[in-house]
Amino acid sequence: MRSAIADSLASEAMALNGNMTGTHRSHKTSALRIAIGIATRGRPSVLRDTLQHLNEQSSAPDSIIVAYTGPQDIGDLQVVFPQVRFLQSSSGLTRQRNTILRALPDEDIILFLDDDFYLHSSYVSRILDIFTTHSDVVVATGHVVADGINSAGLTFEDAQAVLGVDTAMIRPRQVLNVFNAYGCNMALRLTPIREHHLSFDEALPLYGWYEDVDFSRQLSIYGRVVKISDAYGVHLGVKGGRQSGVRLGYSQVANPLYLARKRSVSWSYAISSMVSRSAKNLVKCLNPEPFVDRKGRLQGNLKAWRDLLDNEIHPTRIQDL
Repeated sequence: MRSAIADSLASEAMALNGNMTGTHRSHKTSALRIAIGIATRGRPSVLRDTLQHLNEQSSAPDSIIVAYTGPQDIGDLQVVFPQVRFLQSSSGLTRQRNTILRALPDEDIILFLDDDFYLHSSYVSRILDIFTTHSDVVVATGHVVADGINSAGLTFEDAQAVLGVDTAMIRPRQVLNVFNAYGCNMALRLTPIREHHLSFDEALPLYGWYEDVDFSRQLSIYGRVVKISDAYGVHLGVKGGRQSGVRLGYSQVANPLYLARKRSVSWSYAISSMVSRSAKNLVKCLNPEPFVDRKGRLQGNLKAWRDLLDNEIHPTRIQDL
């Protein structure tokens, strides 16, 4: 039997799909080569399901690369998925994504996915089409139909309930300019990355809070950053393997400030983010969600504000917390 949350999500998906036209199935007609890159740590069972589901893409990626930190991250998956390249990397999302970037000599596009992002079967095809028909697009992010990061998390059954409602239909296409891509599903054109020697900032350690904002703004100098309505999926928001509430709370203050100092974002953007997230943690700490460590986040926020007053604040300090 399906869970109550799966039934709820399915109903939502039916409403969203009500005005769709067209078909999912397509063949790869683009001359562009696309790789899928996944940074993972400590969630081999989740990664297994995600890699298995990628076999359902109507346009198969040219390569799949997984960056992991140790054997415990992948178990026996190298045997189960011999077509996937598994690269061992230093720990941290930005370091792992840079490991993947360095392993791409021939591809034109890299689609970075979280290890718990569940793609609709047409997703890769839609991304290829956007980058083929819009030469000015350098970053594209898809539409997240449901996001478990804002709840206790979703299961693969929940994701299937959303994406499997009507696999013969697609969303009408909209290409909207956005400030940044959402890192759980973020496609990048590799030409400007290679030409300008761009990389993810490894001063944003561990979970790399705002690494997607930083890299999107780096690439925005060379073209458009867009959100695509007809490339979509579900972010499970699996809680295991994420950093502690204290560390995340520190990053919520330290990382926006760091990006403003390096001129990746404006000071108004950084200050608004720092204040709003700290205030949210303070208010919700009185009646916290069972799946969010609001007390830990607030503790991290306060530690960062104290470090700011002492002129000691820096993203890398979370490694000592």
